[in-house]
Amino acid sequence: MQSMESNYFYSKKDGNVYFITDDELRSAEGDYDIEDFPEWQQKNIKLAEDILSTMEYIRLPDRQDIDDYKIMEAFCLSIEDKELRDIMYNCIKGSGAFRRFKNNIHRYGIADDWYNFQEEIYIEIAKDWCKKHNIEYIEGEYNND
Repeated sequence: MQSMESNYFYSKKDGNVYFITDDELRSAEGDYDIEDFPEWQQKNIKLAEDILSTMEYIRLPDRQDIDDYKIMEAFCLSIEDKELRDIMYNCIKGSGAFRRFKNNIHRYGIADDWYNFQEEIYIEIAKDWCKKHNIEYIEGEYNND
C-alpha cells in the first residue's frame, strides 16, 4: 500500500516494519528544530534519523520496484481462453489501461482470478526480497492484530 510519499523500512534489530513519510526523512536530514513538530511526528523524525544513520534498516520495495503493468500484462497472457486473452491484452494498451483492465475483470467475471494471480506475484516478490536480504520468509496470512 505504498504511495509516492511513503516509505517502509524493515528493522533488522526487531523485525518490525516502520512507516516514514518523505517529509519526515527530509526533516531528519536537514537543519530543523524538532520542537517545531507535533509530538507524534517528533518520534517519527527520530526514527528517520536512526534509519538514515545506521545500517539496521532495509527499505521495502516501493511502487517503482514493483511493475504493476507487467503483472497485469502477465495475467492477461496467462488466460487460457484465447478470445478472452486477446480482449484483456488489448484493453491494457494505451492511456487508461488500468481503468479498462479493472472494468473488464469484473465484466468477464475474472476478478477473483486476477486478485489471486496478483497475490501470488506479490508473494514471490516478497520471497525474493527476503532472500536477497537474508531474512527468513514465514508462510502464512498477515495478521494486523
